[in-house]
Amino acid sequence: MKIRFMTLAALLASSTSAYAVGLDRSGQSIGILFQDGNRIELSFAYTDPTVEGSGATGPTGYVADTFLRAGGGRKYELNDTLSFAIIGDEPFGADTFYPNDQATSVLGGTGATVDSYAVTALARYKFNDNWSVHGGLRYQEVSASVTLDGLAFAASNILSYDGGFSSTGDLGFVVGAAYEIPEIALRVAVTYNSSTTHDLPTTETFTSPLGVVTSVPGATTQVETPDSINIDFQTGIAENTLVFGNLRYAMYEDTVVRPDVFTGLTGNSLTDLEDGFDFSIGIGRRFNEQWSGSVSVGYSSVGDDNLVSPLAPTNGSRFIAVGAKYDVNESFAIAGGVRYSQLGDAISSPGGTPVAPFEGNSAVTAGLRFEYKF
Repeated sequence: MKIRFMTLAALLASSTSAYAVGLDRSGQSIGILFQDGNRIELSFAYTDPTVEGSGATGPTGYVADTFLRAGGGRKYELNDTLSFAIIGDEPFGADTFYPNDQATSVLGGTGATVDSYAVTALARYKFNDNWSVHGGLRYQEVSASVTLDGLAFAASNILSYDGGFSSTGDLGFVVGAAYEIPEIALRVAVTYNSSTTHDLPTTETFTSPLGVVTSVPGATTQVETPDSINIDFQTGIAENTLVFGNLRYAMYEDTVVRPDVFTGLTGNSLTDLEDGFDFSIGIGRRFNEQWSGSVSVGYSSVGDDNLVSPLAPTNGSRFIAVGAKYDVNESFAIAGGVRYSQLGDAISSPGGTPVAPFEGNSAVTAGLRFEYKF
């Protein structure tokens, strides 16, 4: 069976990990390392979520902000057996804010922002046409800010809380292996991404039930990003047609944020994340020398129950995505697509107390990717 190779990574520019498990954003893809020849890739994805709940004081308003994610990479093929890649991405993130008045609503003023970026340097060595190994180092930075406010915290030891966590970096590693049968475009690649540990300079400001405002600067909060395993696969099923998929398992249970003052007053962590997985499967087809297309569906696992942190008021997701790629010439191509995600129902539960159910929410992601081969 003769199969023409297609660059599926480019077709799926819009399909990567918006509203995936935990704080995942990019999925930490290393797909560029498996593409032919020397190349540069640049991608952008814009996500517009619709996330609204209802509480005892009325609707929460739309609490999830839109966000833009950028990424890129460069791959260099030294010879038939050895190749290198540099990849930049934004692996983790969050953008949540409850817009209502904190004095009259259950969670008004509560919000969180998590930012990250990473640069990964990788090498791949091919033993033969079937087996290869890959690995390298990843430098990653993380920063965050958190605000807790509204009537839901009126009976706690804090009336309101602000935590600022400045950016710090750490080195992790990536290691994996792949098996291929080029004649049928089959590839199975397994990649392990290590955790990174960040000692974030922290400033905490809180208001006591007596109305006393206290600011505590100068501390540090240790945060560990999750280990993860990615399994990517594809195989030809007919000429110019591929089935492809991805399974990602991320170990978030060790990702806790326990700043000194907040944890001392409440005994809790600012986060409540569980291990989970994302799975997607799709089909791609080359229609002619210039046009290719793809469609895929996917699923993100749900937690043990539907009680979640107000900073992340969804529980799992399902999505469908369509993509297309246009080869302008032998050197340059443009790809893009749209992904629609149906977000799982959840109940926003600060401190484990249910206060606001979130139902029937969704998100739309549009992506664009540019490829240059040289």
